[in-house]
Amino acid sequence: MKKPTNLIAQNLTTLRQFHKYSQEEVAEKTGVTRQAVAKWEAGETIPDILNCDALAELYHVSVDDLIHFNQEEEHMPIPPKGKHLFGTVTVGERGQVVLPKKARDLFHIKPGDLLVVLGDENPESAGIALIAGDTILRNITFLQDMLHSGEKEEDV
Repeated sequence: MKKPTNLIAQNLTTLRQFHKYSQEEVAEKTGVTRQAVAKWEAGETIPDILNCDALAELYHVSVDDLIHFNQEEEHMPIPPKGKHLFGTVTVGERGQVVLPKKARDLFHIKPGDLLVVLGDENPESAGIALIAGDTILRNITFLQDMLHSGEKEEDV
């Protein structure tokens, strides 16, 4: 397991490069010197809590992920704040998938829970989403709006 200092250094370097910022730009945006940013990324020092908050805000990640996310263990980069990538699942012969435990725990999904499966065929946003059934049933207009969002006004 990596030391927290190394995790922070790796995460700061990866996030800066992903956002295509120079160390100087990060320094400007967070109100520190370029040397401070360089030392954080080299693991020589660590940012204080206020700087961690500013960096997390700059990169749109949670402070917890900035400090603790282990990219090597997770085999993926830090996700944006509030977004999750739980890994991959294999579809069985009859279409069954097993949701990762982390996802079930985070969203309190238990055996027997009703999930609504939504799909989008638009090439720019194609995908499948699962939403808790009680969420949809409480707000059926959300589902109607979502289903009709791609239609032209005259088609409705």
